[in-house]
Amino acid sequence: MNIDRLVAMANEIAAFFASEPDEAVAADQVANHLRRFWEPRMRRAIAAHLQSGGTGLTPLARLGVARL
Repeated sequence: MNIDRLVAMANEIAAFFASEPDEAVAADQVANHLRRFWEPRMRRAIAAHLQSGGTGLTPLARLGVARL
């Protein structure tokens, strides 16, 4: 699994929800999207990437992934 692609996808999802004025709500929306549309191994890979530093993830993507 290409972690760079997963990071790019997570950042795109976060960018979509970034217009939400409440950052906590936006992070919940990112996490909900990841739960609904990403398969478990993708979620495990992005969560492990965040645990190892999360290089490349935007701040909102980090918050969303942390909520998984």
